[in-house]
Formats: sequence, structure tokens, C-alpha cells
Amino acid sequence: MTEYMVVSAIRAEAKYVPEGIPVVVTGIGKTAAAVAVSKALAKALAGREAADLVVLNVGTTGALRDGMAGLYLPSEVINHDINADAVRAIGLDPQESLKVEGGDGSVLASGDVFVTDPVIRTRLAERAHLVDMEAYGVVYACREYGVPVRLVKHVSDSADEASMDWPALVDASAKVLGEWVRSEVGQVR
Repeated sequence: MTEYMVVSAIRAEAKYVPEGIPVVVTGIGKTAAAVAVSKALAKALAGREAADLVVLNVGTTGALRDGMAGLYLPSEVINHDINADAVRAIGLDPQESLKVEGGDGSVLASGDVFVTDPVIRTRLAERAHLVDMEAYGVVYACREYGVPVRLVKHVSDSADEASMDWPALVDASAKVLGEWVRSEVGQVR
């Protein structure tokens, strides 16, 4: 029987996740997310097969392209704040792009930069549709443990100077995310 674990950066993003589904709050950024998810998976997988668990990374996202709104299930996450070309130039694989099964074709740029600058937004929009700060770390950790993961992101802002209103926008996104989890997973008893 498949079990689910919800992962979000802050508790407010998972506020409406149905009772009975474990929630892991990672904190902000890729490193915090990777460490928190790794610790949670090590504990959750004791005596269980990795394929019996699915991680749902639910959270808010900034839209990098005008007109984007609503819920997205990204199929790819890119680490946007690594100098991947330089790393490749010295003969190493930066693994800056990770595929995610069951997505909708959208691409999520993930990095430790809270995007509010229009120049950064425009540059990122050339490669991605959405931006967040944790998904790459979540997907990387899940991949290392062999655990399936899905990214479930709700657009809260336009990744520009208006993003500074993000704290006031989280609850509306959390309601949509909670409803998605409820419809996808159902009530866990």
C-alpha cells in the first residue's frame, strides 16, 4: 500500500493538508530541504521499500512568465544558482536538471535566491516557467533514496517586486494545495 509524505518549506504552506498525512517542514532553501528530507526518509524507510512511499513537495511558486496562475505539477526542476557551465568545463557533471515523473511539462527553477529582480526573472524565464527555493533539494534527496516524488506548486506571485507580499498570499495557495492533496491522496485513516 502506498503511503504519502508531504514536504513543504514552511508550515503555512501545508496548513490544509488532511489529518493523518505526515508533513515534513524543511525550512527555506535547497540545503535545508535536502537535509530535512534525507532525515525524514531515513526514518520513514526503516523496514519499508522505497517504492511504497511517495513524497509530495507542496508549496508556493513564483510565475516567471506573465499570465501564469493556478496549480502546476512540474516535470523538471533545475538548480538555477549553480554555475553549471563552469562545472562542466572542469569535467564534472553539475546535475543541474532533474526530471520528475508524473508532471505536466512545466519546468521549475529552484535556488536559494528569492526572486524579486526583473532582470533575474527574465533570465530564468528563458529556461523555466516557475521558481521556488526548495524543490531541487527535495527531488535530489528523494532520488538518492529511490523514493518517488511529485512537485505540486501553486502560483502565489509573479517573481517580481510584488513578491515581497508573499507572506500575505501563502494562505490562499495553501488552501488550493490542501484540496489537491485531499483529492489526490484522500483521507488517510
